Amino acid sequence: MGDAVSIQTPLPFTEGRLKVIITGAAGRVGRGFAEFAASRFELTLLDRPGVDLSGLDAYGRTDHCDLADLPRLTRLCRGADCVLHLAADSNTAAAWESVLASNIVGTYHVFTAGKRARCPRVVFASSVHAVSGYAPGRQITPDAPVNPGNLYGVSKCFGEALGRYMAEREGLTVLAVRIGAFQKPEAAREPDSDWMIGTFVADQDLYHVLERAIRIQGIRFGIFHAVSDNWFKRLDITATRELLGYEPAHDFMRLSPHFKELFTDLPHGHSPSPSGAGDTAE
Repeated sequence: MGDAVSIQTPLPFTEGRLKVIITGAAGRVGRGFAEFAASRFELTLLDRPGVDLSGLDAYGRTDHCDLADLPRLTRLCRGADCVLHLAADSNTAAAWESVLASNIVGTYHVFTAGKRARCPRVVFASSVHAVSGYAPGRQITPDAPVNPGNLYGVSKCFGEALGRYMAEREGLTVLAVRIGAFQKPEAAREPDSDWMIGTFVADQDLYHVLERAIRIQGIRFGIFHAVSDNWFKRLDITATRELLGYEPAHDFMRLSPHFKELFTDLPHGHSPSPSGAGDTAE
């Protein structure tokens, strides 16, 4: 695991209904996680002014907040146990101006608001794009040097670096979760789904990683990978398994009709033996 995780003490989990703020709550991950987490946490669901928050009030308190407004964001963070920072311009072809405002300045404000409000923890939604510059077929560990493939990935590298600074120098607890190709399981059955063969993360698998990142104790800073239990994992999930207790339920190749026949008569958790295919499921 190298320098990707700073451990302070043994690793218990906090139970109970922690107070969690979610930025970007109206997005794909945010809405799904809010539904998943409503019975587990006391949620405050934030998105930028003008965004439709309808339906989210079933899962918690809703509010609009521009991440450029640091004083208001700080007020909203007071009394919270964790901020789950999902808000970003996630377009991998986004122009610099949008990346700067939404992903860099906005992320700085979220971390700063958390510190000023004495909210002890930020879980930062990073991305596979922080390391997507590596050659295809290479498996990437959390301690590999960042290698972004686009400006969106650059902004996620910034968030990870800022998170480490805030953890090591400013006293926050920060867990960065590098999210793969986030989809519902049925997306793996589509005819053009092969692009996510190594990065697929089923929605429920991701939600379990995020919940455990919110609850884990004894980690000051960590980078954790979130992909499903795919036959080949572009992002190595050893640390996510061992430290967060992650037990993914899905495997892209078992879901995909293109590959399903390879697994006939094999018990779950076993894979055919490819030549040079990288990591196999345990």
